[in-house]
Amino acid sequence: MAPNTEQHHHRSTTKLSHKPFKSRHATKSYIKALTKGKVESDRGSRKTPHQQVMSKIDRRNQAKQIRQIKQKENVKSTSVFAGHDGAPRLIAVLPLCQDCDAALAIQKLNQSVIPDSVLPTNGPLRVRVERFGQSVLYVPVGRDLISAMNACRVADFIIFLLSPDHEVGEDGEQLIRAIEGQGVSNVLTMVQHLDMIQPPKKQPQVIASLKSYINHFFPNQDKVHSVDSDRECANVIRSLCTTTPKGVGWREDRSWMLIEEVKWSERHDESDVHGGVALTGVVRGKGLKSNRLLQVGDWGHFQIERITDASLPTFRKRKADEMTVDVDEKAKVLETPDEDCDDLDELAPYDEVMTDHDDLAASEAPSKRKGVLLDDHHYFSDEDQSMPPPPTKLPPGTSNYQSAWFLGDDMSDVYSSDSDRDETLDSNIDVSIAAPTLPQDEPLPSNHVGDPTETTPSEYPQSEAFLNPSPTDEARELSAYRSSRKTSAEEDREFPDEIELHPNVLARERLSRYRGLRSLKTSTWDTSEDAPHQPQDYDRLLRIPDYKAARKTAVREALVGGVPAGKRVSIHLRKVPLSLQKTHDPSSPLSAFSLFRHEHKRTVINTTITLPPSASEPLPSKCELLIQIGSRRFLINPLFSQSGNTPNDVHKYL
Repeated sequence: MAPNTEQHHHRSTTKLSHKPFKSRHATKSYIKALTKGKVESDRGSRKTPHQQVMSKIDRRNQAKQIRQIKQKENVKSTSVFAGHDGAPRLIAVLPLCQDCDAALAIQKLNQSVIPDSVLPTNGPLRVRVERFGQSVLYVPVGRDLISAMNACRVADFIIFLLSPDHEVGEDGEQLIRAIEGQGVSNVLTMVQHLDMIQPPKKQPQVIASLKSYINHFFPNQDKVHSVDSDRECANVIRSLCTTTPKGVGWREDRSWMLIEEVKWSERHDESDVHGGVALTGVVRGKGLKSNRLLQVGDWGHFQIERITDASLPTFRKRKADEMTVDVDEKAKVLETPDEDCDDLDELAPYDEVMTDHDDLAASEAPSKRKGVLLDDHHYFSDEDQSMPPPPTKLPPGTSNYQSAWFLGDDMSDVYSSDSDRDETLDSNIDVSIAAPTLPQDEPLPSNHVGDPTETTPSEYPQSEAFLNPSPTDEARELSAYRSSRKTSAEEDREFPDEIELHPNVLARERLSRYRGLRSLKTSTWDTSEDAPHQPQDYDRLLRIPDYKAARKTAVREALVGGVPAGKRVSIHLRKVPLSLQKTHDPSSPLSAFSLFRHEHKRTVINTTITLPPSASEPLPSKCELLIQIGSRRFLINPLFSQSGNTPNDVHKYL
């Protein structure tokens, strides 16, 4: 048998598509007939300039415009530092370890560009770096939390000092988190006493470990510099003088300054409590206006009397060995307040207008009823109108307590049936039975007052006997019961919605300020019901219907006018307590911030507070806290509630 010579072939995996028939010569009438009735669609067209395809020349022009805009912004942000009279770059040097010395680090940095220079060891130090044509102002900071935050909130650059031998510890980590929370501009990290690590080959390992630690808080740190190396100190100075500070958002929207000098006015009389003070510094941020209030450190808010020029003296070289100094004998007044200046009142003016309660709605009128409010209804009230009306007919022998359980006239039928049954029983009684006459069976006189209903015979069975212990026994039993229970923290976690009342406190009085809701998300909360319990000055607080619009208006107002940034001025304040002169420490940094219009008014705010991971117990409500918002600090006793957004804006109290 001959072998099969045919071969097996797989079918083709590709599909051949033949070209459709296309007429080579299509007439105009044929093309018009094909497109008859069709409307062109704009779905595929690109309308906006960003969607349109630009040519190569247009793309180059666009890139050039973007580059020019960035250059203008860079020049504008660094213009305050330009020139001999420019503002100094504020550099805060903060040691995070115990063996670090901020004054020694400043001395090393300054000697890297100015050899054989000696600087004081305390207070802000202003130095002119001629190599880069910039002025720097060193602010040495201690390990105190408040002073460190005061210096870092006005600093353009923050230098953290680390140690190769000692750890940062809890205090140093607390400083880092607090400074990071209030806002940081630019950060540099340096290590001190690195030469003490022997042998030298271990030094790179120590630097790598410190870099890994600081990257946990500031991931953009590329290198940890050494204070002991003159070359690295010179590189740090170059970065400080050439880098553009990125600033802090809440700080750059207003005018602020680091106070370099404080001058107190002479006291004319020993009994004077208030006086004037002049604060000298360089204006930063936006323009400084004399109509706005000034927040000076933790001193408080003050009105500005005038703003004068305090420029540094200029030196003009006339000959080889002679030099003249131009000094103005009288300071030039730059700006004074007018009738549009802000006052120091934190509350709205008190308007003594008597309100007619008869014209108010029932929910708005102040109520003196004692009870519990649940969805616009009062319960457990002592007034008669709050209780349901008693029935007109009651069974014989019903007490006042028992009558409260009968609603309306539903007992009329019951009473009629009971009376019929009693008459039937009375008719069946044999009156001929001889029975002794008892005193209570004798007829009562007409002027006799009936006994209380509680003592009359009742058809209900007698209740069980109730033992009323003495107050001493009751207190002893109550203390034994409380001692046998769990701790208060465990009870709150197990029963978060329960409260324990004292035996001598009535529940309706204790809960009169509270309100019951069927649902925390859907039930409406009528704020007018809180009027009887609100503080006396609650109506005088500032109310802002649209916060975003009000903030935008205040920020735009600060953009126009005022003393421009980069000008060295003296701010003269009025009515400053002279007692602050004794508590002021010239070595600690002091700053001043200009407030927006209405920013000093008192109002109610809601904030979100997050506890650090190291906190072991939750914070109870009404505990005393020190909170910082922007440049100001407040001592508060907050009320905590659950966070989140609800349709009715009601949150559960914690």
